[in-house]
Amino acid sequence: MAFDTIIHDIHHQHDYKKPELLKEYPFIHVQPVAWGEMDAFNHVNNVAYYRYAESARIGYFQATGLMNGRFDLLTILAYSSCQYLKPVCYPDTLLIGVRIKKLGNTSLELECLMFSKHQNAVAAKAEAVIVRTDKSMKKQPWNENERAVLGKFEGRSEEHTSELQSLRRI
Repeated sequence: MAFDTIIHDIHHQHDYKKPELLKEYPFIHVQPVAWGEMDAFNHVNNVAYYRYAESARIGYFQATGLMNGRFDLLTILAYSSCQYLKPVCYPDTLLIGVRIKKLGNTSLELECLMFSKHQNAVAAKAEAVIVRTDKSMKKQPWNENERAVLGKFEGRSEEHTSELQSLRRI
């Protein structure tokens, strides 16, 4: 399913045309690159990409509405990885597409595609596994309502929400 073609950056009042590579991502996080994120090799330090992915994940969950007014829905990051494809330098803006790769019983695999506006190319790919827990950090299954909310946000009807159970490729 293709999503909106215009991305509005509310923090910096810019509109961006959604790149074709991000059309299947229901959420786009706009991430300006800061000068201070560069390292001695004159490109963005690898650690910054993990912060970018974290900000994109948080934005994704906020956009779903799943966490609104809830304090019982807790998650922990169980795994994260990042594959660097092109160095990024200041000034640049990354458009980070976020989508569900797999919805498990208690886990959720998210994938992020980091698109460099300056290079007009994918700069990095990141993945994360989020585990749903309770306050005692015991794993909790995603309930049917949460699955429906995620399925709707991902652009799937309720009867096709089970599609999230299978892997998707970029």
